[in-house]
Amino acid sequence: MSQTDTTKTGTDESGTRQLLKFVVELGPLVVFFLTNARAGIFWGTGLFIGATLISLAASRILFGRIPVMPLITAFVVVVFGGLTLLLQDELFIKLKPTIVNGIFAAVLFGGLLSGRSLLSYLFGDVFALTEEGWRKLTFRWACFFVFLALLNELAWRLLTTDQWVTFKVFGIMPITMVFALSQMGLLQRHALEKSESK
Repeated sequence: MSQTDTTKTGTDESGTRQLLKFVVELGPLVVFFLTNARAGIFWGTGLFIGATLISLAASRILFGRIPVMPLITAFVVVVFGGLTLLLQDELFIKLKPTIVNGIFAAVLFGGLLSGRSLLSYLFGDVFALTEEGWRKLTFRWACFFVFLALLNELAWRLLTTDQWVTFKVFGIMPITMVFALSQMGLLQRHALEKSESK
């Protein structure tokens, strides 16, 4: 097999792996949306909890580890989803995105204040950036998580439950993807040469 074929195979495997990760992480949201549409928020929440736990197990089996961010998200889903079902109050599951994004923002800002760019620990095997690049990327994502928390607070107050679920599934994901793509310029400007990253 030529070097070109090997590189192509490696790229294909990487692309398949990323697609699989995306499906595993998106699955619980799709279950939540479909179940809510057919059976209501409480059934949706119950199956959302189950699908989230299955998603964690799938990540462990398929990729050999459970990423930190999905683990934190799952913990909050179980706690606030559980409160939603126990107290029959949909407010708790609506607060979940605010809490999760607030936690992510606080952790990233806290890391920056202590002189650490925590995203480098999470994505250091994906991107090779200068220290300044990691600091800027971490700060931007921390600000974005604050934005998402505030956006969710507005959404659940102004929208009906069904509208909020739709926005959570089909609104937040595209917004996040657009933001992530908007960081490509920063990633390119602060990328390390291969020889430096070794």
